[in-house]
Amino acid sequence: MQTPHSGYHWNQKTRNYFEGWYFRLTLPEINQSFAFMYSIEDPIGGESNSGGAVQILGIDEAYLCRTFPDVRGFWASYTALGLGHWGKNNCLQKPQLLSPKEFRTYIKEGYQATATLNQGSIYDPSNNRYCSWEYHNKLIYGWGNPFHTQKATAGWLSYLPIFDPGWQILMAHGLATGWIEWEKERYQFTNAPAYSEKNWGTSFPEKWFWLNCNSFTNESDLAITAAGGIREVLWWQEAVGIIGIHYQGKFYEFGSGHDQVKWQIQPWGEWRMEAHRGDFRVSIIGTTYLSGNYVRTPTAQGLIFNCRDTTQGQLHLELSYSGKTILKADSCNAGLEIGGKSWNSGWTN
Repeated sequence: MQTPHSGYHWNQKTRNYFEGWYFRLTLPEINQSFAFMYSIEDPIGGESNSGGAVQILGIDEAYLCRTFPDVRGFWASYTALGLGHWGKNNCLQKPQLLSPKEFRTYIKEGYQATATLNQGSIYDPSNNRYCSWEYHNKLIYGWGNPFHTQKATAGWLSYLPIFDPGWQILMAHGLATGWIEWEKERYQFTNAPAYSEKNWGTSFPEKWFWLNCNSFTNESDLAITAAGGIREVLWWQEAVGIIGIHYQGKFYEFGSGHDQVKWQIQPWGEWRMEAHRGDFRVSIIGTTYLSGNYVRTPTAQGLIFNCRDTTQGQLHLELSYSGKTILKADSCNAGLEIGGKSWNSGWTN
């Protein structure tokens, strides 16, 4: 069930390289989510933008950020999903995966994450916010049919260094058990919906949008991730879109290049996508009346506020085959996002 591209991609030579990971946990009983964003930039070190960071969107989308300028505190596995960054610590070992108990004992600030674990503790002195977390994931869906080898999100060409950035869904749906401490409140959970993805390269898309949800009303075995963006392909740019749905043991995928994928995205508040592949049709509408919050993304100038998110969006999904409805589903726990340049007006494709 390990997805392609789960391991660390840096070749230990490229400057201005970044790799980022996104872990999301939803608590549907209180209509809240926690989104953990980890990143490393210019791992060689010595530049103004070198270093790592942890960003968190917590309760009511409150934002917390902590940077770790010393790249020597970062570690990652090249063969599987595994990474971490140590800030304040009293550990005599070089940075590596620790047992959860060892991490709690020796690492005062930092994080570590694998396919089955997400753990960390950070403090943001700018707003006096603190967060500590430890939960374990049970994988339900990676990216693809759960009974077959998992797929690269961007297709087989993603194995070649022609797309920038790369993008991979690591866990379209999982169940998390553990705890999070946020603003002196401790949230304990069992089998909460969990999700993870990653990206890597030397530049973020010029412009993009994203929708994600795996916590639906009356549909416990359903997950969707959809996105569109303008990415670099060798010496040119192209607009691409993708929709992936995992539902009751099946995988439905729609992507630019071999399917009809259309979208109409407003500068904020409304996301509409539709696609068809053969006799399959899908329609997605995401909306929010919340203002959301801004998070940072890697650029040549370092991390900058370049992305707007909500973790409490409304989402309506319809999937049909030959005119017959396969499913209709709704959620108030959707992740909705826009990022990049030129969002003064809507984007229709």
